[in-house]
Amino acid sequence: MNFTRVGIEAMAYALPSKVVTSDELEACLSPLYDKLNLQYGRLELMTGIRERRFWPSSHLPSQASAEAGRKLLENGIGSKQIDMLVHSSVCRDRLEPATASYVHKELQLGPDTQIMDVSNACLGFINSVVLVAGMIESKQIKRALVVAAENGKPLIDQTITHLNEGMHDRKSIKPFFANLTIGAASVAWSIADKDLLPAGSPLIGTYASETDSSFNHLCEGDSASDGMLMETHSEELLESGIKVAKGAWIKLLNDSGWKPDTAELIITHQVGKAHTNAVLHALHLNPDKNFSTFEKLGNCGSSSLPITYTLACEENPDRLISKTVLLGIGSGLSSLMLCLNP
Repeated sequence: MNFTRVGIEAMAYALPSKVVTSDELEACLSPLYDKLNLQYGRLELMTGIRERRFWPSSHLPSQASAEAGRKLLENGIGSKQIDMLVHSSVCRDRLEPATASYVHKELQLGPDTQIMDVSNACLGFINSVVLVAGMIESKQIKRALVVAAENGKPLIDQTITHLNEGMHDRKSIKPFFANLTIGAASVAWSIADKDLLPAGSPLIGTYASETDSSFNHLCEGDSASDGMLMETHSEELLESGIKVAKGAWIKLLNDSGWKPDTAELIITHQVGKAHTNAVLHALHLNPDKNFSTFEKLGNCGSSSLPITYTLACEENPDRLISKTVLLGIGSGLSSLMLCLNP
């Protein structure tokens, strides 16, 4: 689909102050490393992730999302001018009510604001952008606030305990090492009708998607009585993810009229260096146009792609008026790609 009258009005983010390096995580895993004679430094070497950030485990997703949301509202958008609020994280406060209800209360949004949670692994935020953009395009609403907040600390803590205390060999630990790439971040975007946008706002253009749920077993996470744990078959997930991404990319090029070299700025989901390099290579994209944050933030789930674009534009505001492609991939497996136009 091609949107014609909707864009990104404002963007904001919040990051935890606590920085944890890959070396520090490996030090916490010294019982496992020493038992299996693993080489220290392998985590950063394999992933390219030097550090990531964490909030305390007690810090709720709604609190982190509201922090980013408050920063966004400081751009002059009134709290009563939000027609819809979407919370789009993997992490949520609880099963019921919607985490969006807590964010709504924190931000003191108006009674006319619709609220909902949208969850689709690392694609939740971009799914939400497309969802509200369609509502704006059809004139159901004029402005939506999309937020996401992920905090990997509970998963990291449980993974370290599981690896150090379990009976493991080099093969059995592999599904758990991807957990060590997870970080924390929150992000907020205001998606609005073209008539409400400041000059120089990026416009949302074409989007395309591809789904192959036969691969949904390759990355599975769930909560348990003793915490949260996730298992990832990284090599198979990467290979299958590339196939899904190729399908979405072909559709995007056909629908948008773009060529592989049209985009001036490329933002991918921030898994790590192997994933980024593989995606760029498979889609014949110029790596010099790519902007990444995984080196310092790790994989922040649904927050990763939008905060990376936000930080890219903060670093260089000219990127707001650059032709940009957002390349989303999420467990399940799904890919959703979106063109941003000047």
